[in-house]
Amino acid sequence: MRGHAMSLRVDFREAEEAGRWHAVNDGVMGGVSQGGLHVEEGLGVFAGRLSLDHGGGFASVRRERGDPALDEAHGMRLRVRGDGRTYQLRLRADRLPEGAAYRARFATSGDWQTLDLPWSDFEAVYRGRRLDDAPPLAPEEIRQLGFLIADRREGDFRLEIATLEALA
Repeated sequence: MRGHAMSLRVDFREAEEAGRWHAVNDGVMGGVSQGGLHVEEGLGVFAGRLSLDHGGGFASVRRERGDPALDEAHGMRLRVRGDGRTYQLRLRADRLPEGAAYRARFATSGDWQTLDLPWSDFEAVYRGRRLDDAPPLAPEEIRQLGFLIADRREGDFRLEIATLEALA
């Protein structure tokens, strides 16, 4: 594109946005947690039920980054309202092994919060464990965005997302 660079902004008011997200829950390893993302009144809603049965304990949703790239961004900005639980924004990049991601944790309060997550807040993890020898996050290589809950607490969860965008 010529002129000013566009920055990434996920808009849940777009009719096709809900279809861009897919769930990856602990069923992939025998767990029974349930979670997914749907759109309600222009908000993305990541919701479900976490179970620790059968070695489970996580639910997640993810989408491909799409255009534009995040080369010029300084991090990600979220406007969310959660249920008091702790969530993760997860970013997948080609330089990590399959199944690994960069994560930034954030606690929710029940009220609307605007959270700025600079790239330095993200750490490389694989199945919940830090990858100390992983390369630093390179924003231009981010190919997937997602949310995950894995706070070891059984029960219902709900995270409302008004904004997910590049931090200029």
